[in-house]
Amino acid sequence: MPNLSSLCVYCGSSNDGPESHRDMAIALGSMMAERQIGLVYGGGGVGVMGTIADAVMRGGGQVTGIIPDFLMHQEAGHSAITSLEVVGSMHERKARMAELSDGFLILPGGLGTLEEFFEMLTWRKLKLHAKPIVILNTDGFWNGLEALIQDLVDAKYARTADSALATYVDTPEAALDALEQQASASRHIASGKL
Repeated sequence: MPNLSSLCVYCGSSNDGPESHRDMAIALGSMMAERQIGLVYGGGGVGVMGTIADAVMRGGGQVTGIIPDFLMHQEAGHSAITSLEVVGSMHERKARMAELSDGFLILPGGLGTLEEFFEMLTWRKLKLHAKPIVILNTDGFWNGLEALIQDLVDAKYARTADSALATYVDTPEAALDALEQQASASRHIASGKL
């Protein structure tokens, strides 16, 4: 069994972000398909979210979308993916995405992406999972996030070890390499249930 067979990707659903972010998502999706890593994501067909799903599908990969019923129209539920699950709430969406994934990758996005990231980071801190979390810091997009977490450590609202709960990388290839290496290591760590 591969160390990383499915990857949860959190990212933006806006079409208005920089084109370089969509270019990165295309490259990442192609690499995931080549490495036979299935995509688990929020189920939308727009923005960076739709771009990575399309890229994985074009490469012959597997894509599972999880979307709450009330967002089917707003995020344009993607109808051309392997599987689209419609759930009743955001809580169900996040729990299901986490359940289906071997790791978490954060791409550029907005408030929803941040909320999902912080929940998985907190769950990892609380040992509710031992799955790797990697942040793809395209164009330095997440520099402020890294600085914010360091501010929390400096102010003693977080521990020094908390800043190591997520790994920052600059390229899609580095992201997948880090996730695969950490997923292998995490298989040896006892963890609780999601």
